[in-house]
Amino acid sequence: MTETTIRPERLAELRAGGTPVDLIDVRTPVEFREVRVPFARNVPLAALDPAAFAAGRPVYVVCRAGGRGERACAALRAAGVDAVNVAGGTLGWAAAGLPVARDRGVVSLERQVRIAAGAL
Repeated sequence: MTETTIRPERLAELRAGGTPVDLIDVRTPVEFREVRVPFARNVPLAALDPAAFAAGRPVYVVCRAGGRGERACAALRAAGVDAVNVAGGTLGWAAAGLPVARDRGVVSLERQVRIAAGAL
């Protein structure tokens, strides 16, 4: 088993060095489209099936700030999967100056709430 948490910079170094990185983002699809690590794939926490992941290679997990990622890692580890949480989540990734991807035209949930509250 590898470490249980990894800094975003270290994960980027591993990937740049040619290490295969299976990174799953456990946020909702809307959050994922808003901003994400470019090579992450979206597997929402509510739909996470630990049995779908093979033992052997580590699975790296990212969310917004780290909390949901840690819950996903706990579920994966309980199923025998080597799961590593990305410290600080997507916010930590962006704060480290690493590249992020964004879909055009996506309005954040916070912005949607503000718009709805303003309309009232």
